Amino acid sequence: MGSSFRRLGALLAVGAGALALAACGSSDSDNGSSGGFGTGAVVKGKKGGTLTLLSNGDVDYVDPGAAYYQFTFIFDYAIQRPLYSYKPEDPTKAVPDFAASEPQVSADGKTITIKTRQGVKFSPPVNREATAKDVKYAIERLFNKSVANGYAPSYYKNIVGAADAKGGPISGITTPDDNTIAFKLTKPEAATVIGALSLPGSAPVPQEYAKKFDAQNPGQYGQNQVATGPYMIQNNSAGKAVGYQPGKQITFVRNPNWDASTDYRPAYVDKIVLQEGNTDAVSSSRRILDGQSLVNAQADFNVPPTILKQLSQAKGDKRQQLVVGGHTGRVRYVTVNNTLKPFDNPNVRKAIAASMNREFLRQPMGGPLAGDIPTHFISPGILGFEDAGGVKGPGEDFLAHPTGDADLAAQYMKKAGYPSGKYTGGGSFLMVADNSGPTAQQAQVAKDQFEKLGFKVTLRPVTHDTMYTKFCNVPAQKVPICPSTGWQKDFPDPVSVLLPTFNGKSIVPVNNSNWPQLDVPAINNAMASAQQLTNESERAKAWGDIDKQITAQAPAIPWLWDKTTGIQSTNVNGVINKFNASWDLSYTSLK
Repeated sequence: MGSSFRRLGALLAVGAGALALAACGSSDSDNGSSGGFGTGAVVKGKKGGTLTLLSNGDVDYVDPGAAYYQFTFIFDYAIQRPLYSYKPEDPTKAVPDFAASEPQVSADGKTITIKTRQGVKFSPPVNREATAKDVKYAIERLFNKSVANGYAPSYYKNIVGAADAKGGPISGITTPDDNTIAFKLTKPEAATVIGALSLPGSAPVPQEYAKKFDAQNPGQYGQNQVATGPYMIQNNSAGKAVGYQPGKQITFVRNPNWDASTDYRPAYVDKIVLQEGNTDAVSSSRRILDGQSLVNAQADFNVPPTILKQLSQAKGDKRQQLVVGGHTGRVRYVTVNNTLKPFDNPNVRKAIAASMNREFLRQPMGGPLAGDIPTHFISPGILGFEDAGGVKGPGEDFLAHPTGDADLAAQYMKKAGYPSGKYTGGGSFLMVADNSGPTAQQAQVAKDQFEKLGFKVTLRPVTHDTMYTKFCNVPAQKVPICPSTGWQKDFPDPVSVLLPTFNGKSIVPVNNSNWPQLDVPAINNAMASAQQLTNESERAKAWGDIDKQITAQAPAIPWLWDKTTGIQSTNVNGVINKFNASWDLSYTSLK
């Protein structure tokens, strides 16, 4: 997600019985005790009005098939209907969306059958009813190089024929009729595939309309997409998204073909505007707090510490303008490229982690209110967290001191072949960072932390979307350090936390999310085995052990387990979708 996702709590019918996959209780018990702050809870709203979100930069990809970050998902779930999605209040249980019911799984775990919902129509200019065949095409196009989907190689690779797919038909995906889609798998990994079917890429796409856009490179469907959700990007009669102005603004209006009787979303507001280019987070925050019908675009617009402090000391309605929730399921970390010297040496990576003052990294984000300092990668509330050591973690000494341990760092540097205890290899290392608000400050802190260990660093701040799509997501760019990376669960299961980000087989040329490019065969093999487990406790232990193995490699320096924070104007009833840990635009309303 990217950002991100979320915890597989679905009950899957298996033959005549049932199989509970990867369910676990939420640890977000602090959601309801926010000390008088807004909680982002579901409220009954009134219809009408325009909601404006202020952001620093653009979405990563406007095409729902390529989009993969929390910021983009805020909009994807308002304009598209994947097979499954999540209601705001329950991040553990995916509910049928374009699917008409829960998936049926064969006794051997290798066949998934799903009935799709009738009465869901595409927005203009297509206007016809969406079918199972549109879902088949939607998933097949994820393997088209012009779409460059980031998660398909990880989650869908074991669909028969997917491993060699290039965007054409996949033999393991069949549609016996207009309202049935079936997936044949090479391995019993139904849990992983079903979890991924709650991502925007499973929303139906009409082949007869989209194919010509997908044939271009890069693909142009995003700018010309049709919607199935309550909202759509404002377009003209030819379907051209006139409401999409890259780097400036995206305007969403009601989908005239949306039928509320087929959907659980209330869709209160009439219009949604994403206003980009708000690089001064302090002045933009004050604009939200003093204005009307405004919210921050979470995951792209971090609330500055000065504003957090101001609101934490406020009373009454002013205090309610700060929305505080529980853990988001995201971990932020400073990535070093494990394929480049000297970061290919685990002892160098451990030295960097030991040296890093992660309290300093957290401070620009708002200190303890922003979240907790991690001891490993699986976040609180996700299956496997406790098995990986919980809050205390697996006990790695290089992550034991949040304020850093210079002596320990020197010991690891000496083990790496640097007798002085500091880096003496010469050269300068490029650091590509998000240039927005507190994240930009955090990147500067990270630079300082590297330099105190002897590294010379050249910091290059770029926009949030550029950082990912042009640099850190592209292995060929060979970026040594990416300090602004973070990963939120893709769906509520540890496979969605660790597989895309630390499995060597997940490394792809474009839209790559294994930013350290960690490729350890033992870890890859352990993940392959863990994916096939269906017993909850066994699955938790297996993924907890994998988290320990990854942490021991020190591929990156985890510095924050996020908690949800957002700000809103006094006339906004902002609702947080706990699954995406951000605003739910279909539930948020104006007073």
